[in-house]
This record gives sequence, C-alpha cells and structure tokens, in this order.
Amino acid sequence: MGRYLDSSCKLCRREGMKLMLKGIRCETAKCPVEKKTRNLAPGMHGWRRGRQSEYGVRLREKQKIKRFYGLLDRQFMRYFRQAERIKGNTGEILLQLLERRLDNVIYKLNFAPSRKAARQLIVHGHIYVNGRKVNVSDYTLKVGDKIIVKPSDKSKKKIKMQLEVNPNYTTQGWLQLDRDKPEATVVALPSRDDIQIPMEEQLVVEICSR
Repeated sequence: MGRYLDSSCKLCRREGMKLMLKGIRCETAKCPVEKKTRNLAPGMHGWRRGRQSEYGVRLREKQKIKRFYGLLDRQFMRYFRQAERIKGNTGEILLQLLERRLDNVIYKLNFAPSRKAARQLIVHGHIYVNGRKVNVSDYTLKVGDKIIVKPSDKSKKKIKMQLEVNPNYTTQGWLQLDRDKPEATVVALPSRDDIQIPMEEQLVVEICSR
C-alpha cells in the first residue's frame, strides 16, 4: 500500500491554505501557513507563483481534495468513477462519498485529532461499526450505522481523553454523538455545507472526465 511519507506541512504550503493535516498544531502559530516567511510553495522556487493555466487551476482543486482526505490518485479516481454511476450531481456525490469514509467520520466526531490519527485508530482495532470490528479506513458508512469504541478500558480511555481536549467541539448535524459511552450514529447523509474546506467540485469533475 502506498503512503505519503514526506512532511504534511508541505502539502498545505503547496495548496496555499490549511488542510488540517496535523490536528491542533494547524490552529497554532507553529503552522507554516501562519508564518509569512514560509507561506510559500515548497522547493527552492516556491516564491515563483505565476499565473496558472485553466488546466493548472483544475489540477489544484483535484490535488486539494485528495490531500484533504488523504488519498492517492488511484483511490481518488475509484471514488470518482463510483460517483459517476450514481444519479445526481457528480461533484456533490463525490464529496458525499468522501465525507462518509470511516476515517473522516472518526475525525469529525473528535475521536482523533486528525484524519491520519483516525486511520491509526481504525487500523489498530479501536473502532467498531454495528458491533463488528472494522480495520479498513475507507469503509463507507450508511445512514443508521452505529460507531462504537472497542469495549476495553484502554480504547475508551484513549477516546475520552481526546474528547476532553476540546470539550466545546460541535458535531455536525448528520452525526449524533453520545460523549458518555462514547458512541455515535449516522442519522443523515452529509450535505454540501458540511464540507469544511473551500473547493469547487465542478472543476474536479471537468479534469477527471477528460
């Protein structure tokens, strides 16, 4: 399985915006995007941000989505082909499929500080869906699915400590969280307003349809 092993901050610098890849660190002054001297694209020619072509604009939107959700190109195209086969707006359906990934939902529930940390929780067997252990981070959740923490003191303590780090965290409307147990239920499909990063999905559809 391919993995990105370089600095996560380089990805944010390349896109010129915060992709929230390192959890709470992204909200502090340590984030390179906050520093004027480093808010440049990585590499020795990062200061040379010329005018982008139409293809370049569409490519950046595609790369932004891939990096936001932590996907490689083949994984991303698999989601796009799946979205094409579903009746409706392909761009919105694509984002909806990505939002329903288990690692993204674990992050949205504040069970983990980042999507990368959420994937680690899943792979290590701390997360159950509908009473069964799921160790695949790209598992697609459906309405009515119940997410619970592994019934062990170690797992529950790990999740509760993360929830206590940000007690004022607000869960999005399509997820229902019970902090005491802790467990959650998918009560609806995510809407376009639930996407936390500004993106133009139609440009992604155009470049992937070529």
